[in-house]
Amino acid sequence: MSRTQDVRADDLAATAIRPVLPADLAALRDFFAGLSAQTRYLRFFGPVTPTSALLQLLSGAAANVDAVVAIRAGVIVGHAMAVDGTDPEDCSGAQVSDIGVVVADAWQGRGLGSALVRALVAGAQARGVTSLGMDVLHANPRALAMIKGHWPAAGLDVSPDCVTVRIPLPQDEPRRPSPRRVRPAGPAAGRLRGDSIRDHDHSTRRRRDGVLRVAT
Repeated sequence: MSRTQDVRADDLAATAIRPVLPADLAALRDFFAGLSAQTRYLRFFGPVTPTSALLQLLSGAAANVDAVVAIRAGVIVGHAMAVDGTDPEDCSGAQVSDIGVVVADAWQGRGLGSALVRALVAGAQARGVTSLGMDVLHANPRALAMIKGHWPAAGLDVSPDCVTVRIPLPQDEPRRPSPRRVRPAGPAAGRLRGDSIRDHDHSTRRRRDGVLRVAT
């Protein structure tokens, strides 16, 4: 094992990946505020600083959103989310998840983005999801290399502004429900709708969720 691989293994061993909790909102706000302008651009396809409403969505408040964070020494250093829905191109009603991932600037390139995606994959498979989708800007070659390296079977749809990725998920076991976090009832409860979040996105891409990008 190389020195670089040793460092990455140590970093991941000391980093916990867990679901976002209601008490994490302030720390989540600080995490996104601390990202560089370039990283926020790669994540949101625009110069977005999350508002309180967007933070609620990023925290997984909607019933069909799975949100996780990476914690190192008590500080959030990465965030990922998956939004479940049905595949509009599949008449069988197959379940798909659109995902978005971002890692703090100082922690990029250490394997944390891959670990966050693996956490989303595990949760999605437990919920019977058949594939994951994401958008990646051409200006983000690190994320594209990560996807191609870990998921060589991924489908890539190249457009002028980004690459739309579809990762098929094995369905070796019968589908089983995955327990969702119970969150307090409030204005953010319910399912995430495309029109409820697309207003926060500066991209011209038409997505169901509007914020599901990858920046690792």
